[in-house]
Amino acid sequence: MVEIKTAEQIAKMREAGLVVAAIHAATREAAVPGATTKDLDEVARKVIAEHGAKSNFLGYGGFPATICTSVNEVVVHGIPDEKTVLKDGDIISIDAGAIIDGWHGDAAFTAFVGTGHAPELLELSRVTEESMWAGIAAVKNGNRLVDISRAIEGYIRRQPRPATGKYGIIEDYGGHGIGSEMHMDPHLLNYVSRKRGKGPKLVPGFCIAIEPMVSLGTARTHVLEDDWTVLTDDMSWSSHWEHSVALTEEGPLVLTAVDGGKAKLAEYGVTAAPDPLA
Repeated sequence: MVEIKTAEQIAKMREAGLVVAAIHAATREAAVPGATTKDLDEVARKVIAEHGAKSNFLGYGGFPATICTSVNEVVVHGIPDEKTVLKDGDIISIDAGAIIDGWHGDAAFTAFVGTGHAPELLELSRVTEESMWAGIAAVKNGNRLVDISRAIEGYIRRQPRPATGKYGIIEDYGGHGIGSEMHMDPHLLNYVSRKRGKGPKLVPGFCIAIEPMVSLGTARTHVLEDDWTVLTDDMSWSSHWEHSVALTEEGPLVLTAVDGGKAKLAEYGVTAAPDPLA
């Protein structure tokens, strides 16, 4: 069953989404050479406390931190610690969430630590982020879940191949419904699978976290003994971008983007829904 939200519930999710956006801004600034991933987690904890929110990551399935910090070949679910020190030239994907009055927000971004990054890394992040926006632009009344998957995969497949020869669309992880829980039905693949069918129809009140993960090599991954940290099998570096999105009567609202997605959606010829908190 897909949870359909009221306008009032979407407004609460927008509040949570703006807390996530604040976490992103603070951790992006703190992701500098010499910082530990534990330092970034402390920054996120402070932001959540300042906004009177709760963490939806801390304790989730036993997860021991407030954010996920995934460096270089780590795709998702990296655990912040004092041993992982960021170095010039690293990339890090930071996944963060927050709860306001029982309603959830969840989003991720890839940041560049220091300078001197290879062009293919810059392009990897750009392609991953833009594929997310292509998916968000497909959140339209009457579309189906597979239309989001098709838009994500289609954007990636249309890009020039990197020097490594291909982009690996991570197969074992994808987007998800979000609302009164952080992870809900439906599961969103970042590629089209004939086995999964078209999925549910998108209607006002439908909320989804869209999160492509793309590597500079394989699509296959494995999990470390901590039961959380996910790495690419070939140790190729990867990027992860995510936003939580609500479909309203007036179109999509990107709950975790400061401007509600207005600027980026306009590039796709889509008008973002008005911000209920404006």
